[in-house]
Amino acid sequence: MRSPYQIIADHYEASKRHDLAAMMADISPEVQWTEMAGFPCAGTYRSVEEITSHVFARLGLEWEHYTFELEALHDAGNTVIGIGNYSGIYLQTGKSFKCRVAHVWQVEQGRVTGFEQFTDTLLVARAMQ
Repeated sequence: MRSPYQIIADHYEASKRHDLAAMMADISPEVQWTEMAGFPCAGTYRSVEEITSHVFARLGLEWEHYTFELEALHDAGNTVIGIGNYSGIYLQTGKSFKCRVAHVWQVEQGRVTGFEQFTDTLLVARAMQ
C-alpha cells in the first residue's frame, strides 16, 4: 500500500497533468474537503462529485491558467502538508493574482479523508473586483 505522503504526491502529479480522475482516485466517500472561508469555492464538500462541481469545475470555468504550484510537501504520518502558490487570471476582470497556500491532508487506510486549505483570500478577491 502507498504511504499517505505518496498518495498526496500522486494527487499533485495528477494535478500538474490536469488529470481530474487521477486526482480524485484516492478520495474517500466520507471525505471532508474544506475550501477556506472567503475563497471563491468556500465550503466543506463531502463527496468526489461535490468537490468536482463546486471546486474544480468552477475554477476551470471562472479562471484562466488557474494553477497550484507545489513548493514543499511535508510528511507527518497520516497528515501531509503541501505548501506552494496559487495563481490565475479571473476571466470577468482580466486581473491576475498569486498567493501562498497551504493544504493540510488527512489520509486513513489509503484514502484521503480530509483536506483543508489555508490561503490569502484577499489577494484572490482583489483579482475578482
